[in-house]
Amino acid sequence: MRIDELLKGATKRLISVSETAQLDAQLLLAHVLEVSTAYFYTWPDKMVESAEIGGFDGLLERREQGEPVAYLLGHQAFWSLDLEVSPCTLIPRADTERLVEVALSVFEAKKAHRVLDLGTGTGAIALALAAEWPNSRLVGVDLIDDAVALAQRNASRNQLNNAMFVQSRWFDALNTNQLFDLIVSNPPYIDPCDEHLSQGDVRFEPKTALVADNHGMADIEHIIQQAPKYMMPNAYLMFEHGYDQALPVQQRLRQAGFVSVESFQDLGGNDRVTIGQYK
Repeated sequence: MRIDELLKGATKRLISVSETAQLDAQLLLAHVLEVSTAYFYTWPDKMVESAEIGGFDGLLERREQGEPVAYLLGHQAFWSLDLEVSPCTLIPRADTERLVEVALSVFEAKKAHRVLDLGTGTGAIALALAAEWPNSRLVGVDLIDDAVALAQRNASRNQLNNAMFVQSRWFDALNTNQLFDLIVSNPPYIDPCDEHLSQGDVRFEPKTALVADNHGMADIEHIIQQAPKYMMPNAYLMFEHGYDQALPVQQRLRQAGFVSVESFQDLGGNDRVTIGQYK
């Protein structure tokens, strides 16, 4: 079958399950054929072998069941990086790049920093900052051993040697003599009763990386309470959080003595990142 015919049929199959059906079909076929998506615009009339069609159809069936494209491909672009992904942790999303942007804008005048990434997952945030700040030292922690191993592989995959990853429940494996200029986190922040947990790609992602008690605020509150023990004077704490959580996050930071508290919007115009400075 011709490439353009194959993609047309695949797009129709995915329309009911994906808002990006055409792109999904292109990415999956490019993966099977081991080409870039640009190839399809140059050679739309190329014939695809039956064995390759069979592999493509298997991926389409899994996508029709809602399995995320990133898990099917095994990797995901984030910032300037290409990251291996796995069902053991969350898929990096474009909204999280906003946290990287905020960190870079706050610290752009400094030469070197010690940075801690709490709940690092794939290592996306830590590695993006490591790439931008080659003279800095990044530490990423995660509760899940498989996620720590994944982040380490992503450091090697992207040839970044200024980031290390350790297994820890938040600060538990760290010493209070390890002080950081910046602590960043994309922690679980979804209410356990949120209806979106049963919709879309998040159905396939680990709930432990998504859900927190107290209306999604429990882990954020814990981090705010413990963070000052690990922060240099004038250091910053930065969170990604839910679209409706900016005000409570600001309140918790101020109650804990943080100053210069501010929130930043994501690409959709929602408050997505909140920061505070430790005095």
